This record gives sequence, structure tokens and C-alpha cells, in this order.
Amino acid sequence: MYFGNHRLNAEWSIHSEVQHRNSTVAPNNLEQLLLRTGVNYHFASGNTLTAGYGHITNYALESAQDGPETTEHRIWQQFLRAHRLGRLKLEHRARTEQRFIHSDFKTRYRYRLMGFWPLKAESIGPGVSYLGLYNEIFVNPTNTPWDRNRLFACVGYQASAQLNFQMGVLHQAIHSANGWNGSWYAQIGVFLNTPWQTD
Repeated sequence: MYFGNHRLNAEWSIHSEVQHRNSTVAPNNLEQLLLRTGVNYHFASGNTLTAGYGHITNYALESAQDGPETTEHRIWQQFLRAHRLGRLKLEHRARTEQRFIHSDFKTRYRYRLMGFWPLKAESIGPGVSYLGLYNEIFVNPTNTPWDRNRLFACVGYQASAQLNFQMGVLHQAIHSANGWNGSWYAQIGVFLNTPWQTD
């Protein structure tokens, strides 16, 4: 996974994101390719509003089809609130999605609570390792509201003010007519935040 936040000035920035999700460890067995971008508005202290677009293609393992099984165009809006409780950094993320999947339209709501705990330091900064943990719920405005739940744990390293790495495991439980079905995933993430410059 790659996540970028590129500052234009004190209030505005551009979000960029690429997630290459595999069905197996081998990188050629693509399950999903997610490309997402957006415009961020930063206000107050630790508050960010975002609006953006995502393009998602889904593939089936060992499919005879040359291209993706489904292609999704997604409009999304998000509110992110970050704050601290002592050494613990907390992030609350609420997101809405309007999903166009071929001729089908779906709306989905998501909420994620994530915590970051620095190791051998009072706060996360350059040269500091940390632990991360989040849970995210996905709900639909339908008669079957539960969509999925994601639980994630990682070890991270803040290499510099701009560059951050994470390695962790994610458990995703998907709700269907037969109940909940879960799968485990390994995740590697790179985060790049470029600052804005004043004259």
C-alpha cells in the first residue's frame, strides 16, 4: 500500500493512494487494484475534511477472463479527527462512499478508530518505532446493514518527518446471508507526506 499527502498550503493538500491486493503471496495473483485520490481541507487542530474519487478493479484467482471481473467508480467523503491522550495518539475516521459498480449503485458508511503507541519515546517522530491498532466497521443503509469489519495490528517506523513505514496483519470479516466469513491478510504500507514551502 502507498499513501501520500501532499501539502499545497497550510489548509489544502492532495491525497494519493495505491493499494495492490493479492490473492496469494505471489505479486502476480492480483485480487484487487485500488487507486484513490482526493482533496483535503485541514482546519482547527487535527481535523481534516476530504472529498475524492476512487477506481477499483477486482479479479478472481485463476479466472479465464483476461480483464477484471468488476470495475468500480467510487466517490467518497471523509472526516478525520486526530488527538492525543498522553503518549497515545488516536484517530477517528468517518467515511461515506457512493459506489458505481457497472449498472449498480450502492452507498456505504465506514467508521475507523485507530491508536498509535510510540516505543521508547514520548511521541512519534523521526527515528521512532510504534505499535498501531485499529478496528473499522462498514455498514449499508439497507435491510442488511452489516457489510464487513476490519481489525488491524502493525509495527511502524517513522523514518523521517515525511516518510513512514508499517507492517502488519489484517483480519477482514465479511457479512453475507450465511453469516460472517473471515480472512487474514499481511500488509505492508508506505506513507509519504510532502510539506508545503512558504516564500
